[in-house]
Amino acid sequence: MLVYSRRESRFLVLLSFFIMSVVLTGKAHAAEPSACPAILRHQFERLQDNAPQNLCQYAGKVVLVVNTASYCGFTSQYQGLEALYTRYQAQGLVILGFPTNDFGQQEPGSSKQIADFCFNTYGVKFPMMDKTVVAGPKRNAFYAALAKASGKAPQWNFHKYLIDRKGQVIGSFASEITPENVTLVKAVEAALTSAQ
Repeated sequence: MLVYSRRESRFLVLLSFFIMSVVLTGKAHAAEPSACPAILRHQFERLQDNAPQNLCQYAGKVVLVVNTASYCGFTSQYQGLEALYTRYQAQGLVILGFPTNDFGQQEPGSSKQIADFCFNTYGVKFPMMDKTVVAGPKRNAFYAALAKASGKAPQWNFHKYLIDRKGQVIGSFASEITPENVTLVKAVEAALTSAQ
């Protein structure tokens, strides 16, 4: 039978706690990626202040992703998007805006100009990311994944993708489908009420 001094016993107890904390921390970190659906494992800078935003923060929510532009015939959809966000936010809807200059060069401004325009003109409060590329070979990885999952790439500004609480892309809506459109609203409501 091994006999330890008081000092050795204290050391072994501390060592045991350390090993357990490392093991538990490792398990916690290992669980994080599986808790975040693959489609949301992307990071962007926030439009207003360039703060890094990990899309995993929206895991478990219904996410409507929209590529936007300030000088487009569809720009007034900001108003409907903000109304949709206000109406369903408490139930778990988040709308993510991605300004892009890909279509018709209709988003030429700086981040500050875009942010000021969105807030001052339409009162946009839903999360907006920094200007990015959503079409063609240089599109960002998130939009590449959305196009692959849905089979549809944006053809113009204000294309919308709907992601359910499990991280599945369940809808792709062309620019002409407004935020008030019955088909889109029903899809959002169904996603919000479906089991997690």
